[in-house]
Amino acid sequence: GRDAVVSMLTALSIVAPAGARIAAGLKTLEVRRWAPPNWRSQPLRDLVIVENTRFLSAALPCDEDGRAVALVDVVDVHDWRPDELPAACASAWEPGYLAWQLANVRPLPGTARVPALRKLYALPAQCLHLPPAQAASGGGKPSG
Repeated sequence: GRDAVVSMLTALSIVAPAGARIAAGLKTLEVRRWAPPNWRSQPLRDLVIVENTRFLSAALPCDEDGRAVALVDVVDVHDWRPDELPAACASAWEPGYLAWQLANVRPLPGTARVPALRKLYALPAQCLHLPPAQAASGGGKPSG
């Protein structure tokens, strides 16, 4: 058999329309009760944003009908502040949440159908049908 190297990306599922808002650059904060593990020492780059239509829970841990809508970098995680409602596209603020600051947003066509799972999960890069240039971090845009 062929010993092809399977490149794995990390994915995060987000209920619609938040994924599309991230891809469009409108939503720059993702608000969660938890932080990515070891994010300070291992920054979360090329995170695949998977948009799905059903809120996942212990009772519904997987939705097979997700769509890969963007690649992003998580550049900071901090306590979510009331003045950050617009950046999170949120209607109400609550204490106790963490804001993940998203940057280097690279929209994807949204045609790749991938599973949506809870928390962070591994997704084979070939599921996204990316051209080789886009699969590399940076997307060709100067940072800053």
